[in-house]
Amino acid sequence: MERARGTWTDERLDDLSRRVDDGFRRVDHDLRELRSEMNAGFDALSVRFDTLHRLIVQVSGAMIIAVIATLVSVLATRV
Repeated sequence: MERARGTWTDERLDDLSRRVDDGFRRVDHDLRELRSEMNAGFDALSVRFDTLHRLIVQVSGAMIIAVIATLVSVLATRV
């Protein structure tokens, strides 16, 4: 096993600084990609929820109309 160096030269510090900066650049790039993918996924999910909401409103409206029509027909036959 190699003995650890006791001093850090300017070259070694500059190299470490470059490697740390490169690592942060990669992480930043990966996070931006992930954020873009997540936004696209949420947009697609939002469209699906909008479609489901529209369907629920349409079905509810049809059921209300059916109930009202039934009540009207029952009342019309009793008169």
